[in-house]
Amino acid sequence: MWWLLAAALAWGEDSFITQYEYGQMLYENPRGIGCVHCHGVHGEGKVIARYKEDDKTVVLRGPDIRKVSFATLKSALSRRYRVMPTYFLTDKEIAALYTFLTHEE
Repeated sequence: MWWLLAAALAWGEDSFITQYEYGQMLYENPRGIGCVHCHGVHGEGKVIARYKEDDKTVVLRGPDIRKVSFATLKSALSRRYRVMPTYFLTDKEIAALYTFLTHEE
């Protein structure tokens, strides 16, 4: 496997993984609990929990984050929420996440 790193360095690449791959890795496990658990496999949003409160069913849902702007994503990751963990990501990590989320297959 070391030859992959050597080949990447020989061709002048800064990394042996792409920005998309790095973003995917961060999305799946940025700092302990991954975005995937609440926002779905591709950022489409996901039901986290359902519970009863005052005889009403409450649905806690992670929102769809595939179409948010970079500024919105960065702002959301910089705030504290009651439900979402705070990750303390760098600008490069946020840019990689954005690349993963906005990449269309």
